[in-house]
Amino acid sequence: MKIILIILCLVLAGQAHAQRYLPGQKGVQVTAGAVDGFRLSKGDKQAFSAGAGMATYTKSGNRWVLAGEYLQKQNRYKDMLIPVSQFTGEGGYYLNFLSDKSKTFFLSLGASLLAGYETINRGKELLEDGATIENRDSFLYGGAVAFEIETFITDRTVLLINARERYLPSSDFNAFHFQLSVGVKFIIN
Repeated sequence: MKIILIILCLVLAGQAHAQRYLPGQKGVQVTAGAVDGFRLSKGDKQAFSAGAGMATYTKSGNRWVLAGEYLQKQNRYKDMLIPVSQFTGEGGYYLNFLSDKSKTFFLSLGASLLAGYETINRGKELLEDGATIENRDSFLYGGAVAFEIETFITDRTVLLINARERYLPSSDFNAFHFQLSVGVKFIIN
C-alpha cells in the first residue's frame, strides 16, 4: 500500500494547473445520460441520451460548445413500447461562474440552441395490433439551459456532470426533457 501511495505522489507531483481554460484551448467530449426519470425496468420511462461535441474556451474562461446528441425514449402503448428517437445538433455558450484556486473544479451555466429530427417508431405508422400512429416524424427546433460541473482528473482529462432541461416545442410528444449526464472531455491542444 505504501508503494502505491509513493508512486501516486511521484506521478501527481509537479503538475502544472495554470494551463487550464486558456483562450482558444479545445476539448473533445463524450457524454451519456438518463432522461426523464430513466428506469431499467420495462416501464414507460425508459429513456437515455448519448452525445459528442467540441468545446472551445474563450478569453474570459467561458466556452462555446458544438455537439451532436441522440436521445431515445420508450412510450408505453398497451403491452408494447414505442420508441421515439431524437437526433439533434447543438450550439451553445457556457459561462464559468465559480472555480477553485487550483483550477481543478469549475461550475458553469449554459444556454444552447437545438435543431434536429424526431422519428416515432422508426418511421413505421402501423403497430402490431393494427393501430395506426397519428404522430409524424418531424424536424425539431428549440433550446436548452444547463448546469455543468467540470473537474480535472489530469491536466488533459476532465470529468463532466451535466444537468439540463431541453425545450423542443416542435416535438409531437414531450416538449420538455430533463437530462442528467456524465461524460469525459479530452483537452486536445
